[in-house]
Amino acid sequence: MKIRVVSSKEEISTLDPEERIVHFAFRPSNQDIFSLVIRCPKVKVIHIPSSYLRTVSRFAEMYLEMQGIELIEGDVWGHRKDINEYYEIPQELFDRLKQYRADKMPEKDIIEKLTRQTRLSPALIAFLVKNN
Repeated sequence: MKIRVVSSKEEISTLDPEERIVHFAFRPSNQDIFSLVIRCPKVKVIHIPSSYLRTVSRFAEMYLEMQGIELIEGDVWGHRKDINEYYEIPQELFDRLKQYRADKMPEKDIIEKLTRQTRLSPALIAFLVKNN
């Protein structure tokens, strides 16, 4: 699974309309969020670093909720945008998830364990657990 990393508001207009998960690596304004939703109607998750998430307006949060888009906190550690515009979630994470489910591990424990094993945020791990 890939997360499209967006470094500036100018990049929003160049996004593939089929994007499903987008990470804002800058502090998005309400207009940036609305532009993203219009440009990418199939987006399901907007991933934002915690320091930027605190500045997202309540109006934008409600708008995303009405659109069925999750706004989740987290970062893409170690990603180099100059090398690849996508951050790829390793297949190993999905393999572990499948194994933990086969072992009948509770969802809460799966999220905790995968969060410790990866550098992904608990919110993103929870989304992946629920949707895979």
